[in-house]
Order: sequence, then structure tokens, then C-alpha cells
Amino acid sequence: MTNTKLQGRWGEELAADYLRKKGYRITAMGYRTRMGEIDIIAENRKYLVFAEVKLRKSDSFAKAMEFVDGNKQRRLTVTALQWLSRNPTGLQPRFDVIEIYAPLGMETAKPIINHIKNAFEMKEGSF
Repeated sequence: MTNTKLQGRWGEELAADYLRKKGYRITAMGYRTRMGEIDIIAENRKYLVFAEVKLRKSDSFAKAMEFVDGNKQRRLTVTALQWLSRNPTGLQPRFDVIEIYAPLGMETAKPIINHIKNAFEMKEGSF
């Protein structure tokens, strides 16, 4: 496994731990279809959250959230719809982005985690 993949998995585990501490139950991680991948699917009493995790060393170039562009949002939306078609729920779907800033990569003692709730919405006709 490459160093980039290891770091990505580390960031996703950090995000999952963060969500658990906030009262979410992790439903799936790394859900993948032909159309795309959702890093974390989690739920609480009200929401089913499709979370995209973005790990960066810093935000000096751009906020991590800015890398979830329109194309990425469409792929996440289509993938979430596929998941929902196989896993019906009464919970309200929501798309979140979890930014993780780790200046020293996996050696960072206290990474900064920003949880952006409802980062974007499914747009009719975008899929």
C-alpha cells in the first residue's frame, strides 16, 4: 500500500473516531461503486451522513473543502443514491465534509479536524 493510501486511511479513521465521539454510528467506510466512493457513511437519530474526508498538511493553498468541487459532488450524489436504493432509511440524508489538517502527516500529534455539516445538497438534475 502506498504512503498516500496509508495516510488517506489514517485520515478516514481519525474522522470516524471523531464522528463516534460526537454520537454517530458508523454504518460503512469506503463504500465504492463504479460511479464513485464515499469515505464514511454514518448516522445519528436524525441524519444519514455521507462524509467526504479531506486530509491536507495545511490550508495555505486552499481549504480542503474547496477540493470537493461540482464533479466530486455529482459523483458523491450518484453513489449516495445507489447506496440509498439498496439501504432504505427514514433518516434525512446529508452530505458533510470533514477537513483534517495534519502538518506532519501521520506523525501529527493533534491534527485539526473541521466538520462541515450539510456542505452541499443533492441538486435535482445533477445526476
